Amino acid sequence: MTGKLNKGFTLIELLVVIAIIGLLSSVVLASLNTARGKGANAAVKSNLNNMRAQAEVIYDNANGSYSGVCADNGVTKAMQSARDAGTATSIVLTATLQTTATVNCHNANDSWVISAPLKVGEGSGGTLLYWCVDYKGTSVGRATPLAAAATECPAS
Repeated sequence: MTGKLNKGFTLIELLVVIAIIGLLSSVVLASLNTARGKGANAAVKSNLNNMRAQAEVIYDNANGSYSGVCADNGVTKAMQSARDAGTATSIVLTATLQTTATVNCHNANDSWVISAPLKVGEGSGGTLLYWCVDYKGTSVGRATPLAAAATECPAS
């Protein structure tokens, strides 16, 4: 009896394996995009939180005044880093209404507040779109932009 000995895979088997690999790779890539967004949010938060120490140095050097916080070179560089990590395209150093494209810094003699848009929304339903830090030590996510007259991070 002479039998045909088949070695290798059939075309259907190969197509099934390729489909499974494609499905698994799409799941992995979707997870990586989520992780990338969360990493960018962490960079925005870190940059804004680091400004607090710089603002206290300015306060000590200016004999008890926060008036130069927004114009300080170190704070400006940190705001640029937060801008680059998030979705903002510009930095605003005056008390204007924040937009999704601006990192805002408002300061007065006795207060300062800085807010930047996050890369991806956080919280339940992705409703926290901005991160805000101020002179009181508040560091909080916000759903709404920073108001033009803000001198601290208000409750969302």
